Amino acid sequence: MTGQQGALVRLRAVQRRLEEHAAAGLPPGLTDPDPGGTERWEAGQVWAHLAEFPWYWLGQIRDILGRQASGEPEPIAFGRTKTDPGRIAAIERDRHGDPAALLKRVTDGIAATVEQLDALPADAWGARGLHPTRGIMRPAEILERFIVAHLEEHADQLDQLRAG
Repeated sequence: MTGQQGALVRLRAVQRRLEEHAAAGLPPGLTDPDPGGTERWEAGQVWAHLAEFPWYWLGQIRDILGRQASGEPEPIAFGRTKTDPGRIAAIERDRHGDPAALLKRVTDGIAATVEQLDALPADAWGARGLHPTRGIMRPAEILERFIVAHLEEHADQLDQLRAG
């Protein structure tokens, strides 16, 4: 199984987990902070972030590839950190949204990611972006870290909240 095929299997699995959580409604409580961090979220904040970030990171991959195609030298700056105002605003704006509606945005983001990345020519996977804290990353690494693993981490948070 290629890395891309493995990512697709994991995306389908995390989507099923998120569908189960959306059907169950919002559990009470706060998440544990990220390793080395202090942010603790309610389930609504987790859902708001889930609905926003797959689209953001897919857009970042598209941007890197577009700028590479136009001849911009690599590595091409991309990304954001946890303190990004757009990230914070999206979480605050949508934290009281209906989990089913937010799930729709998540699943649409997953579908768009799969469709877009499945259509990439082989040479596109070699593009190099430069993240402000993680350094040089290729599209497969961005997909893994910022979409697939990130979805799984937030599904884990919902698991933790559901378990009480």
